[in-house]
Amino acid sequence: MSDMITADLVDLDLSADTKEAAARALAERMVALGRVTDLEGFLADVAAREAQMPTGLDGGIGIPHCRSEHVTEPTLAFGRSAAGIDFGAADGPADLIFLIAAPAGADDAHLTILSSLARQLMNAEFTGALRSVGDAAAAAALIRGDEAPAAGGAAVEGAAHGAQSSAGGGAHGASGGAKSDTGPSEDSAAAPGAASAGAAAAGTAPAPGASVEDASAPASGATSAGERPFRIVAVTSCPTGIAHTYMAAESLENAGRDAGVEVVVETQGSAGFTRLDPAVIAAADGVIFAHDVPVRDKDRFAGKPTVDVGVKAGINRPGELITEVRGKAARGEVTASAPAGAGTPVERGGDSGEGYGTKLRKWLMSGVSYMVPFVAAGGLLIALGFAIGGYKINKAPSVMDHFVWTQGDSWAALLFQIGVVSFGFLVPVLAGYIAYGMADRPGLVPGFVGGSIALTINAGFLGGLVAGLLAGGVVMAIQKVKIPPAVRGIMPVVVIPLISSAIVGFLMFVVVGKPIASAQKGMTDWLNGLSGTNAILLGALLGLMMCFDLGGPVNKVAYTFATAGIAVSNPSDSAMKIMAAVMAAGMVPPLAMALATTVRGKLFTETERENGKAAWVLGASFISEGAIPFAAADPLRVIPSSMVGGAITGALSMAFGATLRAPHGGIFVVPLIGNPFLYLIAIAVGTCVTTALVVVLKGMRKPAPGATTAGPADGTATAAAEAKQPVAA
Repeated sequence: MSDMITADLVDLDLSADTKEAAARALAERMVALGRVTDLEGFLADVAAREAQMPTGLDGGIGIPHCRSEHVTEPTLAFGRSAAGIDFGAADGPADLIFLIAAPAGADDAHLTILSSLARQLMNAEFTGALRSVGDAAAAAALIRGDEAPAAGGAAVEGAAHGAQSSAGGGAHGASGGAKSDTGPSEDSAAAPGAASAGAAAAGTAPAPGASVEDASAPASGATSAGERPFRIVAVTSCPTGIAHTYMAAESLENAGRDAGVEVVVETQGSAGFTRLDPAVIAAADGVIFAHDVPVRDKDRFAGKPTVDVGVKAGINRPGELITEVRGKAARGEVTASAPAGAGTPVERGGDSGEGYGTKLRKWLMSGVSYMVPFVAAGGLLIALGFAIGGYKINKAPSVMDHFVWTQGDSWAALLFQIGVVSFGFLVPVLAGYIAYGMADRPGLVPGFVGGSIALTINAGFLGGLVAGLLAGGVVMAIQKVKIPPAVRGIMPVVVIPLISSAIVGFLMFVVVGKPIASAQKGMTDWLNGLSGTNAILLGALLGLMMCFDLGGPVNKVAYTFATAGIAVSNPSDSAMKIMAAVMAAGMVPPLAMALATTVRGKLFTETERENGKAAWVLGASFISEGAIPFAAADPLRVIPSSMVGGAITGALSMAFGATLRAPHGGIFVVPLIGNPFLYLIAIAVGTCVTTALVVVLKGMRKPAPGATTAGPADGTATAAAEAKQPVAA
């Protein structure tokens, strides 16, 4: 870690009062050393990661981090705040802030070094020494491991960070005597820094309502002469796989040692992962999943008592998780081969109490998210084929039979035919990953089979949706059947794919296929017959949807509707008009925000003006998310204004008869647009309307005291939250 952090990357008197300001101050040091090439781009990546899940940890630690294309080499910056900065931890502000910057393609060795830092943060002496160190060079040496923490560091920690207890005293002000009378809650779990200082500090707190003696009984009585200890295997993972993954692993291992339990952890981080020995898994008495992304190869752990939680629970309350899995083992509670409900990939990212409507939306979005790359790749290849070879290129013979290296038409035919093959995967991928979102890996086979049948019977996009839902439902039903232990091993590989594919195939071919195909044909005929006022109204509606949540579910519904229409080798004219209207409307919000910050910069904060510069490029590239920082900071003004401009643009695009074969690209695919001049006018009109509305509405606003700094901070922190929820909701 010698070249990862130096004294120049340490600020022992960090004066920032918000997490955004702290990240900026530390990132500026990285920029000064040439470790970060684009400050604003990097900070946007940090904010997006922060919006996925707060990076504050109990024990006074903030660990913002991300992988970014703006980072030249793995870098770590450290700041110490006297006042404390809120990073979203349950027990209060953080005084130790570590900003971790990893390149988008960071190598395994450097990510392993970063994971070692995450494990050090579990050591109370290490964090205590950082709170008492006097100069930047010594702090950098401590973090690099060049110097060992001074003895008694934990005691210094307690004095320097008064809100938290020392290593022997419990968790960041949560496990002291005042709390022990009422019993700790989830938020009063142990500080990570105290994880190795005793069972109480490690997070082995009793469940609400239980006494301290009750909670410690399993640990003290875990083993006896000649009796093997309770064995647990665990998997930890987080969205970026840099910090929380390894901190949760260290916390669980420490808590296991204190409780007399053997804990072996598989960290599924960014540097890849090494699978646990099957013999170790087979010998385990229980399983703990502490993760915020799907556990890979989860079926390996089937048939055992399992606790499934978020990664921060693994960091903050490892003892409770160990106690919980031991209780499940004592009661004989085990999982099926692929747990239904909270165990599915989509539902793992949500709340356990979500209704079926929310789950259905997430299942569908799971399929759409996997389908969109096929749409983009196939659509652009087809569009390039037409651009190079003309609109008769779809009549060209197979390049297997005729390909001349020196002829442009041959290359155009090659691009077109590759794009057609890519488009052929759209419906099967949609169906397969809807089923995957519902039932995990066992849903893939029947989902793909059902999606392929939908193509065979001309049920199209609607058929893919139905096939995916059917496949997921069938697999979930099969998983609820109690299976003898001897058969569990072949269930996910043989039994479930066989039975579910047969059932889904029967339903698609014999029961629901024909009605869906008829509905698909009716919708296609209706679209082809749209003209005049009806087409203009449809364009306005699609424009409203594209600008409602800026890349969220409503936006994706409109986009998927448009791309489904052109996902054929010879799309209709109306389908290409719909695609043009959707892309034009989606470009309006970021372009309007960029223009507004240019013409009336005084109405925006400095951070928003900087975001406005990036919004020019994002809007021109058809990335609606470029307007999210503005919408998150001021949704009541930005979103309605964007919807008005988007509706006008969509309607004008339809009225002008603009067509588009490519599903993405913004202004960079203008040569592939029918009536390009009028198309650009439609975008310009919508952009100007939205800009005018935003400027007028913001000009009428009375700025509240302190709003200049609070607004952008909040907006930046929540900028990426719309990926899960509509901004206006």
